[in-house]
Amino acid sequence: MLKIYAFADEAGSSMDRQISAMKRNSLSGVELRGTEYGNVSDLKPEQAKDIRRRLDDEGLEVWSIGSPLGKIGINDPFEPELDKLKRTLDTADILGSSNIRMFSFYTPKDRPQEEFKNAVTDRLSAMAEISKNRARLCHENEKGIYGENDIRCLEILENIPEIAGVFDPANFVQSGVDTLKAWELLKSRIKYLHIKDALPDGKVVPAGKGAGNVGKIVSEYVAMGGVAMTVEPHLTVFSGLASLEREGERSQVGEVYSYPDSDSAFDAACSALKEILR
Repeated sequence: MLKIYAFADEAGSSMDRQISAMKRNSLSGVELRGTEYGNVSDLKPEQAKDIRRRLDDEGLEVWSIGSPLGKIGINDPFEPELDKLKRTLDTADILGSSNIRMFSFYTPKDRPQEEFKNAVTDRLSAMAEISKNRARLCHENEKGIYGENDIRCLEILENIPEIAGVFDPANFVQSGVDTLKAWELLKSRIKYLHIKDALPDGKVVPAGKGAGNVGKIVSEYVAMGGVAMTVEPHLTVFSGLASLEREGERSQVGEVYSYPDSDSAFDAACSALKEILR
């Protein structure tokens, strides 16, 4: 049975607002990222237990941990990132999540990304070893990181089979990648989808309104037996957006479609996916 989750922090940072947004859109739960206590990877055990209790009370689950792991420079110190991974694994255990979303490191803009293949592979392999028999690491494609295109995503997933893939159509569009070619290349290794769309100029729009071929990809994913997808609205600026971006860069959020508030933008994103599924 297909389950729909969301980055509910785009509706509001408090868990009350996130729960309300999920309930009114009949979602199965959350890909937990931002909370009233801060980022999910910085939660203390008692904070994670409080969130788990409140979600359980409403019949909602944490499908994946929307961590920022791997969203540092490839030349930045690695030990602090491993410490964060260990804390995030403990948090995933408390929250009952079997997946952790992560990335493959920013590379210097003035050097070819291929130069960093070995460094990236070594770091991701170390992370996969620490995560063994615990939550599954799920790599998301994103502009600016090593795995920003389909070829390097496949390289990562082939070289480190313990890591699964998260497919984000909008991020591929923003990286100049043909999403249908990327899907054909990667689909057998994709654990779940992020539902986000973008125009060729990079501006984020509701699913099905951009160049991401979201409808076709969703259709094929469901036909293959895919069981989960996460709505990631990005249709209006929300608390915590700046912390998701590389220093000096700005996402093109809320520039095409206008909504009166974050709740309306969140609901529009959910409705767009449901229209595709219909």
